[in-house]
Amino acid sequence: MSLKTIGAAGLGLLASFAVAQSATAQAAPAAAKTAPVAPAVAPLATGPAIPGVCVYSGDRAILSSTVGKFVLTRIQTIEAQANAELTAEKNAIVAEGKTLEGQRATLPQEQLEQKALQLNQRGQALQRKAQQRGREIEATQQKALSRVNDELLPLVRDVFQQRACSLLLDANAVMLANPAMDITDAAVVKLNAKITQFAFERERLEPTPAQAPAQ
Repeated sequence: MSLKTIGAAGLGLLASFAVAQSATAQAAPAAAKTAPVAPAVAPLATGPAIPGVCVYSGDRAILSSTVGKFVLTRIQTIEAQANAELTAEKNAIVAEGKTLEGQRATLPQEQLEQKALQLNQRGQALQRKAQQRGREIEATQQKALSRVNDELLPLVRDVFQQRACSLLLDANAVMLANPAMDITDAAVVKLNAKITQFAFERERLEPTPAQAPAQ
């Protein structure tokens, strides 16, 4: 999985992913009873490791490390907090809308239209706030994962020298390689010994002028 595909582009992305995972987990036992047994896959036969040539996956290093998993879990918590904030505001608007609908027969038309306009403006402001929170969460994740990558790079250099590598290839650009040439796990071991978590909060981005009333 590429880190580019896990950005929180909008609120609810990680939550949807979690729901999908849960549904898959629940369906797995039932599917296991009916699905045919897949044939065993023979281990991949490779040629000898090429001396001096090493392979590294930055995505796998981050996602399999203790600190990388912590970051993604923390992002889910931050997103849940933002969703709770937005849901509370949405519910309040919906409740006032229902109350206003019940007053349709008793309120003067001008007053009814004024209240409806105010509710509509609040709904638009809430939509802008949701978009703002989505951008803030995405910026938060990018900054946190960048911190993890910064912690990794010196460790990758250490392993590169320890393994006497002359050339380091990006695993994303290599279809298959002898596992003995892969230094990713060795870098992850060093990272887990160096750092397992760090504190961070949701980034606060400056709103555009059109967004200012929603903030």
